[in-house]
This record gives sequence, structure tokens and C-alpha cells, in this order.
Amino acid sequence: MSKEILAPTNAPKAIGPYSAGVKVGNMVFTAGQIPLNPETMKVEAETIEEQTHQALKNLQAVLEEGGSSLANVVKTTVFLSDLSNYAAVNAIYGEYFTESYPARSAIQVAALPLGVMVEIEAIGLVTE
Repeated sequence: MSKEILAPTNAPKAIGPYSAGVKVGNMVFTAGQIPLNPETMKVEAETIEEQTHQALKNLQAVLEEGGSSLANVVKTTVFLSDLSNYAAVNAIYGEYFTESYPARSAIQVAALPLGVMVEIEAIGLVTE
């Protein structure tokens, strides 16, 4: 089975030696998406709500590049620099994912790349 490296133009470029996503068979695996503006490659979002929206938009772009979508995500992992932001992230997350929700883990970590507050990764099914 071959793998396809995903590098969508409407999502941030990788900031290290990794791919934004990889498509293998009928599955898309994304790297953790942080709230980088894909046009400027800078973190412009300041609040947890703004950062969550941008991270999810980036996640959506990677999934769609691989032929998947947010509606076909089966698992996400949400990394938070402060678990007290869980409710705010959950509210935004609920705008992007609807019934039936993917499985999810939410984890507080000591730090995230570029000092952001949230990073989200996903596994999606290909719908093409």
C-alpha cells in the first residue's frame, strides 16, 4: 500500500521535518495543526477561541487535501497548554464537528510549538 504526502496550499507548511498529513489507503492522518495563518506563517490569533478556529480550519484543509473532511474524522487529539481552556475549546470544536462525533482525547501539555495554546490532530476516512 502506498502513501501520499499531503501539503495543501491553504494550510501552514510544516515547521519541521514532518508532513502536514499522510494519506494511506482510505485513511488520512494529520499532523497536529496549530493556529498558524497559512498565508503569513505567523500566529495572529490571540484568544483561545481565535486559536481554536484557526487550528480547526488548518485541520480541515489538510483533511480535504487527502479526500476526507471534518465529517469523516474518526479520532482527534486536542493538546492544550492550559486545561482551564477546555470549555472554550469544546464550544468552538462543537461548531466544526456534529453528530456523530469522532472519538477524542484532550490532554494538557507543558508547552506547544511557537507558544500557542492549542494543537489538534485527526484521523479521517477518505470519501472520494
